[in-house]
Amino acid sequence: MMTGGEVLSVYEAMVGITDQMLAAASADDWDRVTQLEHQCAACVRQLKACGDVQPLAGQERVRKVDAIRKMMAADRKIRDLAQPWMANLSALMNNNQTERRLARAYGI
Repeated sequence: MMTGGEVLSVYEAMVGITDQMLAAASADDWDRVTQLEHQCAACVRQLKACGDVQPLAGQERVRKVDAIRKMMAADRKIRDLAQPWMANLSALMNNNQTERRLARAYGI
């Protein structure tokens, strides 16, 4: 079982990771974003594995809520950056599918 301080350390590590993810997304380095997502997922697994933890109170609770808010804000910004990239990727995939259908239809 983890202590409240240990739980907070994991949440604050996740804030650092999401900040790095935002920097990577801003730099259009989606491979790095993916690597960092795996690190963040490992933190989540660590929190889940610790089982029941005594609810945080006072300043510890404030720090946890602050960490969650920071992660959510970074996630929102990352999604805003990813949407145009995903739209472009979707358009490229659709173009390739259209080209293949035309090639099959006309025997090209």
